Amino acid sequence: MTPSRLCGLATGIGSLPHLDPVAALDLVVDTFKEIPHWPQLPRRGAVEGLARQYLANLVRRKLIAFRPNRTIYFCHDEPGWEERCLDYYELLLSEDREALDREFAFSEESAAGFYAFMERSLRGFPRETLCLKGQLAGPVTVGFMVTDAAGKPSFYTPSLREIIVKTLAAAARWQTGRLRSGGLPAVLFVDEPALYNYGSSTAVGLGRSEIEASMEEIFTAIRSAGGIAGMHSCAGNDWSLVAGLPLQIISFDAYEYFASLLVYSDQLNPFFERGGILAWGMVPSSEKAFSEEVSSLERLLESQREALLGKGVAEKELRSRYLITPSCGAGTLSPELAARIYYLTASLADRIS
Repeated sequence: MTPSRLCGLATGIGSLPHLDPVAALDLVVDTFKEIPHWPQLPRRGAVEGLARQYLANLVRRKLIAFRPNRTIYFCHDEPGWEERCLDYYELLLSEDREALDREFAFSEESAAGFYAFMERSLRGFPRETLCLKGQLAGPVTVGFMVTDAAGKPSFYTPSLREIIVKTLAAAARWQTGRLRSGGLPAVLFVDEPALYNYGSSTAVGLGRSEIEASMEEIFTAIRSAGGIAGMHSCAGNDWSLVAGLPLQIISFDAYEYFASLLVYSDQLNPFFERGGILAWGMVPSSEKAFSEEVSSLERLLESQREALLGKGVAEKELRSRYLITPSCGAGTLSPELAARIYYLTASLADRIS
């Protein structure tokens, strides 16, 4: 399936506040029939956190560990590090598909929403369903959350960054394959909230080439597994970092951070020419959603489109190559607010289609 078939539709970012995965999935499937996503459920506790969900194999292999305050670090100053790394790289280079699947599969405990989603896939999604959506933490975000032994973000250390990137790329291939296993196409968003660090005074050593190479490897892994590659970030970013990479969807917080995209509007025409799609996060993932209506969000979207047209962005592509999403995940909100956000998102996409 070409990404263009998704244009004009709506989907969610990933996280929901429910404890019951079935209840979360019911909201997703009832709202986003064309592009349902598997729900991440952070309120179930640390079991659904970064280390348990995406990096569990690094914990098992004693490459990363937890400090008493539950922060995560690489154990590179402990005995046996080199041997454990060698064993891990041997697996990464292996052609043993079953071993790789075992290594990078989510555990049922750490991804209850994913397994509820896959069970629903076996029973069948609505006839309108065109594509299944998943999500994965990105290398910059993981590289800032997981530190070296001294507490410095591991993204700055080439050898540790390489472990992160190759782990996430392998996890992306596995997830894409599982989502596609029921016969429907898959889209995978790489979530990069930490990308805003680039260019800031607190991250002087964060290099452009390292960011681009890291994300390119993961986007390429998704596409090589037959998926559609997207990136989501709910912050003001230097969008020139990603617009030229092999991704097909850029998901941004249009409600709060549209100005950051406007600065890089010159990147959009080449992105559209390569078949790219903008996922507009038009619905605020906050209490502000209670004070918005579909009509007010439609007016905001139109004003933003007009601003981009004024910068020379091609009108045909701008008005056709889009998705509508919430501005960010809803995992920290109430179920009632999450339902309101999902309703507004789907209704807005219906209204402007």
